Amino acid sequence: MLLLATAFGSFAQEAAAVAEETKAVIPEPSLGISTTELLIITLLVFSIILLFVAITLYNGFKIIYQESINPTPYKTKEDRRLEYEEWVKLNGEKPSIWNKLLSLKPLSAEKDLEIPHTYDGIKELNNPVPAWFNVLFYGTLIFAAGYLYYYHIGEHGERQDDEYKTEMAKADIAKQKFLAKSASSVDENSVKIDPSQIAVGKGVFDANCVACHGQNGEGLVGPNLTDEFWLHGGSVKDVFKVVKYGVPEKGMVSWEKNMSSANISAVTNYILSLQGSKPANPKAPQGEKYDAAAEEVVAN
Repeated sequence: MLLLATAFGSFAQEAAAVAEETKAVIPEPSLGISTTELLIITLLVFSIILLFVAITLYNGFKIIYQESINPTPYKTKEDRRLEYEEWVKLNGEKPSIWNKLLSLKPLSAEKDLEIPHTYDGIKELNNPVPAWFNVLFYGTLIFAAGYLYYYHIGEHGERQDDEYKTEMAKADIAKQKFLAKSASSVDENSVKIDPSQIAVGKGVFDANCVACHGQNGEGLVGPNLTDEFWLHGGSVKDVFKVVKYGVPEKGMVSWEKNMSSANISAVTNYILSLQGSKPANPKAPQGEKYDAAAEEVVAN
C-alpha cells in the first residue's frame, strides 16, 4: 500500500509537470475542472482497481499460507485406521489450493458440471470463472469508461493526433534552439561565406579593426584587405583562423577570448566583401596572390 501511494503521488506530480509544460502550446479546455484534476481522478479510480486486485491476490496468498501451515482436516465416520484405497479416495476428493484459487470443483463433481452436448465424444465442463479474473475484468470496464469520458466525451485529455501536434511543436522549438546554438558555435572548420552576415560584420570591424586596417580596409599598421594578396591565405577559413588565433609575431592579436565565434564569422564575411572595393590610399600589396577559383579546382 505504501508503494502504491508513493507511485501514485509521483505519477500525479509528473502529470502536473507535463500539464504545466504543455500549457503554453495547447490551450487547456475550460469545463469547470482542470486537466490535472481529471487526470488525478482517473488515476485514483485506477488505483482503486489495483487495490481490489491486490486484496484478491492477498486473500489468495493467505489461503496458500494457511493451507501450508494447517491443512484442512477431514473427519471420518469412525475413528479407525483407513485402508490405502480409502485414503486415496478421501484425499482425491479434497479440494487443492489451486482449485480454491481458480474456483474449480473436485473430480467427483464433474458430472454435475458437464455441458449436455458433446463434440466428437469430447465433453466440456462448465467451470465457474475465477474471482480474480472477474475483478480484473470489471476493473478494465471501469477504466475503459473513465478513458472514454476523459478523452472522447469530455475531451479533457489529448488524443493521439493532438498529442502528436504538441510533440511536433516542442520539437520545433527545440530545433530552433539547437540551430541558434549551432550558429553561435561556428569554428574555422564549419565557417561559410554568408552575405547576410556582412552588415553585422561591418559593425564589428568598425569597432575593433579600423585602428590597424583603416576605415575601408585600405591598411594602416595592418595589411591592405581589399586587394588579392594575403599573408596567411585568403579563403574564408584562413581569414577566420587569423582573426580567431591572431598572428602574434606580426602584431595581430587573437580575438578568440574577446569576440564570439558568431562575430568572428561575421567580420570574416565583411572582410572578404571588401575585395576589389579600391579604397583611397591603399597600402602596398603584401603576401601572395590568392586565386579562389584555382583553389576550388584543386579542392575538387
